[in-house]
Order: sequence, then structure tokens, then C-alpha cells
Amino acid sequence: MSAQAQKVDGSLVRARHRELFGGDARVYRAPGRVNLIGEHTDYNDGFVMPAAIGFACWAAASPRSDAKLRVHSINLNKTAEFDLAEQNPRPAKDWTDYVRGVAVQLKLAKQPLRGADLVVASDVPLGAGLSSSAALEVATAYALLGVAGATMDRTAIAQLCQRAENEFVGMRCGIMDQFVACHAQPGSLLMIDCRSLQGTAVQLDPAARVVIANTMVRHALTGTEYNDRRSQCEEGVRHLSARLPGVRALRDVSPEELDQNRDLLDDIVYSRCRHVVTENRRVEQTRDALKTGDLARAGELMMESHASLRDDYEVSCDELDIMVGVAMEQPGVFGSRMTGGGFGGCTVTLVPAASVDHFMQNVAREYEARTGLRPEIYATVPAAAAGPAD
Repeated sequence: MSAQAQKVDGSLVRARHRELFGGDARVYRAPGRVNLIGEHTDYNDGFVMPAAIGFACWAAASPRSDAKLRVHSINLNKTAEFDLAEQNPRPAKDWTDYVRGVAVQLKLAKQPLRGADLVVASDVPLGAGLSSSAALEVATAYALLGVAGATMDRTAIAQLCQRAENEFVGMRCGIMDQFVACHAQPGSLLMIDCRSLQGTAVQLDPAARVVIANTMVRHALTGTEYNDRRSQCEEGVRHLSARLPGVRALRDVSPEELDQNRDLLDDIVYSRCRHVVTENRRVEQTRDALKTGDLARAGELMMESHASLRDDYEVSCDELDIMVGVAMEQPGVFGSRMTGGGFGGCTVTLVPAASVDHFMQNVAREYEARTGLRPEIYATVPAAAAGPAD
């Protein structure tokens, strides 16, 4: 979804719903997210450490007496209609697939599903790596469940929304985005074990703030680059599992084991695997550093992560590298890295709380001077999980 300049909230979607469809609607909210560390590890059964952010997707929903689903996007000023009784619906290859994919998965899961009028709006920036698609999916899931008078476990909702993106949209994403949208805790990062689907709150020292910088370079993760890298990881697992018993995913391989069995892999597959196995270790090390208040060490690990994403996984770009470089030129900064799937989007930086305003001003000025692009930069406080907003 496209982000609006104005702040989105429940009153906006409720008012538009009343204008378009009449009657009363219930409002639901699902947050975007920023990932401090742990990139491209989730679909390898690994570890990630995201937090929900203050940007969100809002959905106002009311029931219908038939099996139609009407959805209006305030951002795009477009309305679409679907027949929920249709057999074997096919993707439209546009924003509506995230909504319809959730409805399809609810039906496949044999959840109660009834017709609905839905109005959605989001201020999660599009293409910035802040999980605008998962926010739309999770908000839609809560709205459709609410209209049907049904409930689901939060983890089950996250898994259902992941399937919608994997199987209907065609993006082979991992579970991180949907999981943190459903389980986020205010004021905390959430370390997620993507195999066991256990989340552990990790407090951030109040001496530091998380600052997100949008490079204003947009990416499209439904392209081949993301899926290609996932396939390369899977190829690595096939080769490594022939020699290493018990390997089901790169989660099961240590950096040392990978180096000892490098002969099994071609150079590109080895590099992709090296990023994932070292990134998993970095997430665990970052957790330990944050628990002891060692912000300097956490920042070092963020910088190592960015270098790995740039060189081994090859998902960075010039603008991301420039933004990280500019951030690290600022006094007192602990660490910075690209965040999200890559090929554009945002960086995430740990900044001394007392320096946030100065940091944001300097980085905006220097980045624009070097690229000609005017970034959007915002400090964030970890936000709450998805659910009813009224």
C-alpha cells in the first residue's frame, strides 16, 4: 500500500466507511515493523529481532448479507469487489491480492467467513522494508474474523497471513513480519525463534533510540531477487544435509561447519549461506549485548550485519550504503545497517537518545547532498501488537 502524507488513524477509516458504505464499522489496527538485526534468517528457521513501529494499517469493517467482499483503499482511492464463494480465485497482481489472499486462507482454514465492506488505510511507507504488506494482511485478518464473530490464536493469524503472501501473492517471505505484528510488545524488541515460533522481549537501554531512515528508493520483493536467494539457501541445505546429519535448514549449521564443508557449494551459494549462518549468531550476540547494556557491541554487530548483507547476500544498494556511511559519521552513533529485504528501503540506526534531533538533521542534509534524494527520517518507540482499535 502507498503511504499517505497525513497521519492515518481509526477515525479516518471509520468516517470513509460511513461515507462509502453507511452504517457502523469496527476498526482494527496492525503495525509495521523495523528489524534491528536478523535479516533473511526467518525463512531459514533462524533468529530475528524486530520491533513494531508507530506506523500502521487501519481497517474499518462491517458485515454484509451476501458473500461479497468490497474493499476500498483510501491511499489509492480505489475500490474492488470479490465473490467469496468463487472457486479457485486467481491473483490480480495488485494491492488487492494481500486482502483477497487472507480471505482465501481463512476459507481454506475453514474459519467462518462472511461478506464484508472494508475500508483500509496505511501510513507504513511503501517499499521501505517496514512491512507494509504484512500490516495490511494482519489488519485484514482481524477485520474479517471480527465481522464473522470468530477468533484465532495470534500465532495462527500470523501463519495464515504468511501463507496468504506465500501462496496467493507469490512472495516467499518468512514469518517475521506477520509474527511481530501479532505479538509485539510496547517498549521492547522481540527476539523471535522462527522455528519454534517463540518470541522473547528484549529491552532496549533508554540511553539509545532506534532511528529509521528511508532512502526513498523503492523495491519490489515479489521480483525474482528475493525468491532467488531463498532458493540458493535451500540449495545449500540440500548439499550440506548430505554430509551433516540433522540439518533441516541453515539454522542447523554453524559458521564453523559451513567453512569445513565449503567444497560442497559453489561460490554464490556459499556466500548466501555464510550470511545466514553468521547472521543467526549475530542476533544471539546482539541479544546478549543488549541484556548487559553494551550498546557499543550491539552497534558493531549491526555494522557486521550490513557488510554481510552487502557483500555475501548482495541485497544492499548504493543509496543504502551511503545512508549507513552518513549515519556512522555522526558523533556517538552505535551502529547502523540496512533493514528489510533490501534493494532499497530503509536503514536502522542505534543513536544516543540525547543526540536524536541533531542526528536526524545532519543525516537528512548529508544524504540529500550526496544522492539528490530527500530522505524521510523518524525516531521510533516500539509499538503494540495488532488487534481491535475500538
